[in-house]
Amino acid sequence: MQFLMIDGMGSPGEAKEYMDAISVLYPVAYKVKFLSKDQGKDYVVLPLEGLWWADDMNDFTEGNRDKWKWTLMIRQPDWITEELIDDSLEITKAKKPELKEFLPKLRFETFEEGLCAQIMHIGPFSEEGPTIEKVHHYIKKVGGKFDGHEKKHHEIYLSDIRRAKPENWKTVIRQSYIE
Repeated sequence: MQFLMIDGMGSPGEAKEYMDAISVLYPVAYKVKFLSKDQGKDYVVLPLEGLWWADDMNDFTEGNRDKWKWTLMIRQPDWITEELIDDSLEITKAKKPELKEFLPKLRFETFEEGLCAQIMHIGPFSEEGPTIEKVHHYIKKVGGKFDGHEKKHHEIYLSDIRRAKPENWKTVIRQSYIE
C-alpha cells in the first residue's frame, strides 16, 4: 500500500509537531485527489492512520505520551504516482505558504504491514487499553510475536473527532506480528 507519511514525536493532539503533521497531510491528500479527478480517476480521501511506538516500551504502556513516536499517514490509491504527489506539493506550497517549512517532512512511500490482528475500538482514545490487550492476547494465543518497534501499533481513525462525541469514536486497532 502507498501512503503520504510524516514522522514525529510527542503527545497526540497536544504536541505542536503532531498538529503540524495533520495540517500538512490533509491539504496535500485533497490536492492529490483533485488532480487525480482532473485525470478522470476520482476517489474518496481515506482516513488518517497512525503508527505508534516508543524507544522504551514502558513509556508507551505507562502513558508517557511526550516520548511517543509516530508516523501519521493517509493511504493513496495504487494509480497515484510520484509525479502527481510532486505536483500536489508544489500547488500546496503556493496556495498555503504557511505550510512551506513542513512540506519537506512529508514523504510518499510504500508500506507493507504483513500479518495483522485487528479489532474495532469504540470510545475515546484514552480508553483503548483493554481493546489493545485483547489484540495482544489474541496474537499470543495464535503463537504470534511482536516487539513494538519493527511491528508497530497501528490505528485507523474512522471518526471525525471534531464532530463525533468521544464515546462514539471508531478506531481500528491493528497490530502486525510474526508467527
